[in-house]
Amino acid sequence: MGRRPRDRNRDATAIKAAAERLLAGTPLRSASGKLTATELIVESGLRRDVVYPHHQDLVDEFRLRAQAQDRVPTAAQELAERYAAGVDELKETKQQLVAERELTAFLRRTAVELAVEVENLRRDQEDAADATVVSMPRRRGPGRRSLSANPED
Repeated sequence: MGRRPRDRNRDATAIKAAAERLLAGTPLRSASGKLTATELIVESGLRRDVVYPHHQDLVDEFRLRAQAQDRVPTAAQELAERYAAGVDELKETKQQLVAERELTAFLRRTAVELAVEVENLRRDQEDAADATVVSMPRRRGPGRRSLSANPED
């Protein structure tokens, strides 16, 4: 008993479908989605020894179409643009984070200084409440009027 002969039409259909998926940027099996013959073989799910001897024409056609497409599938180009936008957004976010951290550090230092000042004021008020107040007689200067109820003074 020998092996069943390969169905070359089914293999050609698999290669063509794989080429379309890669060129459209929607691969199913290929991890990178690059427009290379190796990725075409991976995407088709066939072995290299099946593709090259019998379907070299399809591989060559795929290479030509990939060159005409500038070797960057549409989906890969969109991903590259989204990546670049994400990198720019990340840079901006990092700059905002640095500014926020500087502001937070300033606010922490200010809060500590204010807490120390409040504590000093409380201590000064407590010291002032404990102090004995000595009344000093008022001196009357020339032309000053007395604050007493008796205008004669």
